Amino acid sequence: MKNQSRSMRLAGVDIGTLTCRLLIADLSPGGQLREVRSERRILRLGEGVDQTKRLSVAAIDRVLQCLTEWRELIEAAHVDATAAVATSAVRDAVNRDEFLGLVKREAGFEVELISGEEEARRTMLGIRSGLPHGVTDVLALDIGGGSTEFILNRPGEDPVVQSIDVGVVRLCERLLHHDPPTDEELRQAREWVAKETTAAVSGMENYQTATFVGTAGTVTSLAAMAQKLPTYEPSRIHNYRLQLDAIQELEQTLLSRKKTDRTGLPGLEKGREEVIAAGAIIIRTIMETLGISSVLVSDLGLREGVLIHLALQAG
Repeated sequence: MKNQSRSMRLAGVDIGTLTCRLLIADLSPGGQLREVRSERRILRLGEGVDQTKRLSVAAIDRVLQCLTEWRELIEAAHVDATAAVATSAVRDAVNRDEFLGLVKREAGFEVELISGEEEARRTMLGIRSGLPHGVTDVLALDIGGGSTEFILNRPGEDPVVQSIDVGVVRLCERLLHHDPPTDEELRQAREWVAKETTAAVSGMENYQTATFVGTAGTVTSLAAMAQKLPTYEPSRIHNYRLQLDAIQELEQTLLSRKKTDRTGLPGLEKGREEVIAAGAIIIRTIMETLGISSVLVSDLGLREGVLIHLALQAG
């Protein structure tokens, strides 16, 4: 990327447990990303994987249809390079090779299956590309569908990464069986998240001095809901400071309703009605466990990091 003399048009696809994301962007010689097109779709590729260890035929079909459409968008955009990655659900599935083969044959994507640690490293590339001035040491939290990553990063040092198998889809499928969840289910969920959180940060020195940054759909959705945004506005969400007491209030609002009654809540993306409650439980419990009162919201993350990594490889 150091020798880059002109803008490069890049495309990145993130095949997640809950959501698939597309970003087509121009990368300037100075390393700035300018979005050309972005899409995200809640497709629940990881539905049932926690129990069956298999990607279902229906979920695979949903993702293949989406990726086939995105392939056409990418070709029409005349990009210089494309990268596609898959994360937790595909890592956990015994039929992952079959899925990756289908994606290559039917949608034309050579998908890289990345580890939790590599996912975290690229997520940090994305986060760092948009941090406000003066933020240096970062403890990032990336809540996904199947896993959650804690990433402690200081300038000039390799990130310290802990990936835990707690995500919004996995939490719903494993413990939250009633709608809304029972008190006992909530107790078990909080206990599980707190235990995993304590273990995750046990080897992270002085994480308390770093700025706590949250990325991905749970945190950005809660930031939109806290501001009661009628439509998703990245400029209002990126670098928004979300307070723990606002998260606690939103969690109570969500848990007092059935998922069908959450539809239409200001700021809540359609398709996220079930998992947003699990997400609120996760981030609230993590912040209470760590004694953190607010989180800086990043609208940038793995999707952007995939493009930056691609440019670094090309350079």
